[in-house]
Amino acid sequence: MVVNSVHWFRKGLRLHDNPALQEALSGADTVRCVYVLDPWFAGAANVGINRWRFLLESLEDLDNSLKKLNSRLFVIRGQPTEVFPRLFKEWNVTRLTFEYDPEPYGKERDGAIIKMAQEFGVETVVRNSHTLYSLDRIIEMNNNNPPLTFKRFQTIVSRLELPRRPLAPISQQQMNRCLGKISDNHDQLYSIPSLEELGFRTEGLPPAVWRGGESEALDRLSRYLDKNVWVANTRAKTCSLYASPTGLSPYLRFGCLSCRVLYYNLREIYMKLCKRSSPPLSLYGQLLWREFFYTAATNNPNFDRMEGNPICVQIPWDQNPEALAKWAEGRTGFPWIDAIMTQLRQEGWIHHRARHAVACFLTRGDLWISWESGMKVFEELLLDADWSVNAGSWMWLSCSAFFQQFFHCYCPVGFGRRTDPSGDYIRRYIPILKDYPNRYIYEPWNAPESLQKAANCVVGVDYPKPMINHAEGSRLNIERMKQVYQQLSHYRGLSLLASVPTIQEEAEPPMTDESQTSSGPDSPPRDLAEVEAAVCLMAPDSSTSVPHPGQEDASLHHPLQDHCTSSGRPSSPTFSPPHSPASRSKSSSPSSSCPSPSTSSSSLPLSVSGGPRRKGIAHKGRRSQRRRGRQSYPMAMEEERMQEEVDEERMEEEETAAPQQ
Repeated sequence: MVVNSVHWFRKGLRLHDNPALQEALSGADTVRCVYVLDPWFAGAANVGINRWRFLLESLEDLDNSLKKLNSRLFVIRGQPTEVFPRLFKEWNVTRLTFEYDPEPYGKERDGAIIKMAQEFGVETVVRNSHTLYSLDRIIEMNNNNPPLTFKRFQTIVSRLELPRRPLAPISQQQMNRCLGKISDNHDQLYSIPSLEELGFRTEGLPPAVWRGGESEALDRLSRYLDKNVWVANTRAKTCSLYASPTGLSPYLRFGCLSCRVLYYNLREIYMKLCKRSSPPLSLYGQLLWREFFYTAATNNPNFDRMEGNPICVQIPWDQNPEALAKWAEGRTGFPWIDAIMTQLRQEGWIHHRARHAVACFLTRGDLWISWESGMKVFEELLLDADWSVNAGSWMWLSCSAFFQQFFHCYCPVGFGRRTDPSGDYIRRYIPILKDYPNRYIYEPWNAPESLQKAANCVVGVDYPKPMINHAEGSRLNIERMKQVYQQLSHYRGLSLLASVPTIQEEAEPPMTDESQTSSGPDSPPRDLAEVEAAVCLMAPDSSTSVPHPGQEDASLHHPLQDHCTSSGRPSSPTFSPPHSPASRSKSSSPSSSCPSPSTSSSSLPLSVSGGPRRKGIAHKGRRSQRRRGRQSYPMAMEEERMQEEVDEERMEEEETAAPQQ
């Protein structure tokens, strides 16, 4: 029987470690590789020019790789449900292969295609390679529910077998056995469209900071895994806000790089450098965060919205299109926030700290606008944004799911200043502020008028005034969040809420080897391009690298006890939009744009005392914090946390009994 295969590319835009493509080649007489592109969708979808450019570059690279194997990529215009019946007949297709898509929309689409293929007598073969593990297996091991805490997720993953090893790239020999005829007019019929054909204006478009494609992904991986670079990165104590030449997150999102290839390369280099046979889970921290959000979303079609989402707290966010537009376009009047949003729009990527800052500012920190709005902006602009991870991260950072410590807030002045004290990041992306001295670069409205004129940038004329009084807005929003959580009948942290101070600023200490490697349940997810484990002696043990649920992580949640300006009480801009929280707040003085500490550290909940401590005392302290912290989680997670405690005790017993390697 003649076997004519079609492999359908969606994500997984690569020839290495592609199990579904390998199935297409197995025993086939002909193989055609197709990508289905709906031109109408291109114009209507919420996808910006940088993301489309990355996709088209990835397709071009894939086509070039196939050319080297005497094959080509067939780009078909239309919708899958309309395209495939025609291709089945025209090419006499007997087998259709594609990579498993774990997201709800993808599963629904693929189910329809599988049913259609059956009607045409076409065999369908689906293989998983976009995630490390079987998400259904993880859910099954958690009593048929997705784990909703990262600690629980790690516990389950630690019991699974290692991910399957990646497959070799497609070889010339394999392709030679099943070459299909390439017509002379292939480029006219099946060419990759240009940005102009998709309706984008490219005049003045700067070169791509992130070039799409498998070839670029593998080059970056090679540089990333260079021994000297890897060691240097894992020991680095600085935080670069700029795009890295070894960044990998967009390539994982589009499947230009296999997550299994990254996983096993990390494992191999760790074992070589550290002489250990069993790397800790923290080594793969961001790969596991990715899996965590995929698992939480796979059976929840409403994961990207508040309404109808069973894991999302229902919060009465404001509707404020004007404020949303200022945030999205980098016109908030806060240079730190505006520089981040400018970089995002220009380059399609921002550092994880920057993501946290702008997400908090938009939602619970200042503007009180729904995380759904921010998620849609990221969906348009962020190269590595995919449906599950993007929505999960926004729910996390807005305290709508997964994370409830809403009294920790990022100051749009102090947080940026600690991250980049020189202000060079702002000067790069907000060049109109380039002549401001370091003292005022994060709060130019406090600069004397004479200095503003000398810098050729007068606030309110050349650069906008801050759109909100941060101190008042944050204070009001924390009170709002307290009310929301108090109304949840299953919320067990009411005693904790009573002691929540009016305002806390979330401090980010200088990056250390330890803080780079921790990925606990209270640690917001970081960018995949960053190194997640220190090497050799600095490598954390798998039993201690992740804080327990509810346990205070000093590196992430120590309340800020400094001021947002050198004087501590900066003069405040008086302008705020009519719908902003600041305009409705009556409890705070208008003379402060950024909060000053109103309580001592002893009155703060879950406070962490400083200074050296003996191991036994620290262990007791951590247990006490863990017990207190558990009170602040919804009852919906209580059973899961009880199971975690049992699992934890069992794992400790097993580790004690097991020989140390």
